[in-house]
Amino acid sequence: MTLIALRSAALAAVAIIAAVAIACAGSDPAPADGVPPPPAEQSTAIQQQEEPTPTDDTAQSATEQSTVAQSSADPDAFIAVSAGIEHSCAIRTSGAIICWGANDAEQSSNVPAGNFTAVSTGGAHTCALRNDGEIVCWGNNAVGQSDSPAGSFTTVSTGITYTCGLRESGEVECWGASAAGASSAPPGSFIAVSAGSEHTCAIRSDDGEVRCWGANDAGQIAAPAGSFTAVSAGISHTCGLRRDGATMCWGADDAGQSDAPEDSFTTVSAGASHTCGLRSTGAIRCWGSNDAGQTASPADNFTAISAGASHNCGLRDDGAIVCWGSSAYGKSAVPSGSFTAVSTQLSAISTQLSTPLPFFYACGLRENGTIACWGDKQFGQLIVSGFTAVSAGFGHTCGLRENGEIACWGVGVNDEEQLNAPEGSFTAVSAYGDRTCGLRETAKIECWGSRASLGLPPTGSFTAVSTGGTHACGLRETGEVACWGRWWRTSQQRDYGQHKAPDGSFTAVSAGERHTCAIRDTGGIMCWGSNHYGATDAPAGSFTAVSAAADRTCGLRESGEITCWGRDADEQADISPVSFTAATAVSALAGRTTCAIRNDGGVECWGGDRTMYIPAR
Repeated sequence: MTLIALRSAALAAVAIIAAVAIACAGSDPAPADGVPPPPAEQSTAIQQQEEPTPTDDTAQSATEQSTVAQSSADPDAFIAVSAGIEHSCAIRTSGAIICWGANDAEQSSNVPAGNFTAVSTGGAHTCALRNDGEIVCWGNNAVGQSDSPAGSFTTVSTGITYTCGLRESGEVECWGASAAGASSAPPGSFIAVSAGSEHTCAIRSDDGEVRCWGANDAGQIAAPAGSFTAVSAGISHTCGLRRDGATMCWGADDAGQSDAPEDSFTTVSAGASHTCGLRSTGAIRCWGSNDAGQTASPADNFTAISAGASHNCGLRDDGAIVCWGSSAYGKSAVPSGSFTAVSTQLSAISTQLSTPLPFFYACGLRENGTIACWGDKQFGQLIVSGFTAVSAGFGHTCGLRENGEIACWGVGVNDEEQLNAPEGSFTAVSAYGDRTCGLRETAKIECWGSRASLGLPPTGSFTAVSTGGTHACGLRETGEVACWGRWWRTSQQRDYGQHKAPDGSFTAVSAGERHTCAIRDTGGIMCWGSNHYGATDAPAGSFTAVSAAADRTCGLRESGEITCWGRDADEQADISPVSFTAATAVSALAGRTTCAIRNDGGVECWGGDRTMYIPAR
């Protein structure tokens, strides 16, 4: 249900023959400094073309993928984009592919090298078409959905657990598995194919009629009569462009996703419960569910559109990618530069409930001073510029501006005044829970927000500050660590000793929920406080960074390897075999997630249910 959007043929310099149609209805917005939504079915975006003939080589452009001619254009520009369930991919003008978003099966990070003309993102796998017509797939292969067959293809479209390709001969071949039979392609000659969630549709080459197969619980394979030039299969509905210019949709219509407007489009892309169309003017119009803002399209000029589950990605006429809608897993965070810092938190929302609901979100600082945030619900998708540091708390985030001022933002109440950063110039900021501490240029520490168990910071000059669960620590100019605060929970008055810093000289300190860790000047890590799950059992070795969370800690070795210890119920210590330049770990309530910055400037997160990857541009 991945969908691919390519720059239209209107761009002669890039000469894109066809727009992409995604098989699955979920799409992941690129970190264009925005944020993503929940998984959805596949969707296919297809660009309308001239009336095809059975022997016309360009007829294939009516399919879900896009075919693009390579050019020597801006290396930071793109020629195609595809939004899947929880991840997104795009093709640069050089032909190289970049992906971001969910990464539980390495569908975003394990991108093959080479030049490609089309890409399609599915449930947890990705497939792309090389210049020579070969299809290459990566990511989840549990049922063979990434085992692409040999031969030359003109189109590729990924569903949730299967993939379909259009051979040069016009035959449709599918691989993987579909319980509803969506991977069992009928015989015949076709000019386009689009794989959805559990159904597939294709356009016949002899008469232009649409033939669909697979699940039909909502009537999504009951294609209307007529000749079509494009088709896009979503989760439980399908849309197509007829030869007479009309847009036709059929199948599920519970959110109005099949209620196509009387408008003229050159491209249509079906998502989970919404649909988007591209007008000849370059404007995008979306209809259906808007629960994540996926139908609130930006007022820019586009050449391609790809609808995912609850987010969309569009290709602007200047080659830039814009994504909107849900930002879960960072699928709407379009890559725009390398990261230098990352901060993750798990927010407890609806605290008035007996069981607070946890939501993960993260913020990263790019080399250009821009902060990009992504994650769940309203905590995702934010882009601000002019910062040198960022720190995420529980429901609020604070950043250090280039002029030394601290700015805080968040969603919901400000009952503890956690958003009311004091005036003045600072050199560091650290947020945790509903409180924040900053280090002034005078080397003094000042805190705001909830201070019920924190109290006032000690006097003296400091070089660093770290805010924890109910305590905070600072690194004095002399190298000593000073901590204050005490109770893990004031109602129980549990003293774990997390505020009782040992003697010695240190170079870094990190305060967790109820324990603290610091790096000695010799490079070794020392931890104190609660040892639940072994959170203070630091391993031997020399480290350059340490991050303490709730019941676990992660450290960055001098070799670039990350080592985590403590609570490992969600395998937060299991990381991919790559080197990192920075690492941070955080845990709250039921969630445990770790994020780190790779040597290439990309951000990778793992643990809990948040395995994601946001590459450097």
